[in-house]
Amino acid sequence: MIVLIAPEIDVPNELELLNKLFQEGLAYYHLRKPDKDYKGHSAYLEKIDSKFHDRVVVHLYHELIADFNLKGIHFQEQKRRDVLTGNELKEVRTLMNNYLASLGVERAKIKTISSSFHEPNELQDCNFNFDYHLLSPVFSSISKKGYKGRGFDVNHIDKKVIGMGGVTKNNLDEIQKLGFQGIGVLGGIWNSKTPIEDFKAMQEFYRNT
Repeated sequence: MIVLIAPEIDVPNELELLNKLFQEGLAYYHLRKPDKDYKGHSAYLEKIDSKFHDRVVVHLYHELIADFNLKGIHFQEQKRRDVLTGNELKEVRTLMNNYLASLGVERAKIKTISSSFHEPNELQDCNFNFDYHLLSPVFSSISKKGYKGRGFDVNHIDKKVIGMGGVTKNNLDEIQKLGFQGIGVLGGIWNSKTPIEDFKAMQEFYRNT
């Protein structure tokens, strides 16, 4: 499983490259643009071929899922803590359903709900079992200077955990040995001189494992 994270700041030919990646089979694209407002997010989505909208997961402005045929919503760490404050599984599910209702959508219409974590223990103890969980930083970040990797081993966690932070086509074996069921990649694609080729190499790795 490969999750591509949007660059926070727009890069040259970003949407052209993104549409090419979709054509190559990219199935999970996390749209995270903290400097764009709702209108900016909408304009960005409108520049993506509509047939690929159902591969896009939004981090901000979750209400976009009521206006576009998107794949799902992602809870950044603080948003998750703000929304899911329950202590029991049943209570947390109710909180989630209430939140989705406030967006004007039903759970059945959302393909994925995911969240970000930075501590394995918090991920393991989380009462809401997300469809997948992004844990970072596994390796030192390519896109954020000074964001050092922690080499998390998640083999003991019985949840779908996706490793992020410093992921490239060259360390996929290592990240798999640490127990991750997929990768979240940002700098490994957007900072690459050969992004399409690198993405294909990542795809090939996961096809063969």
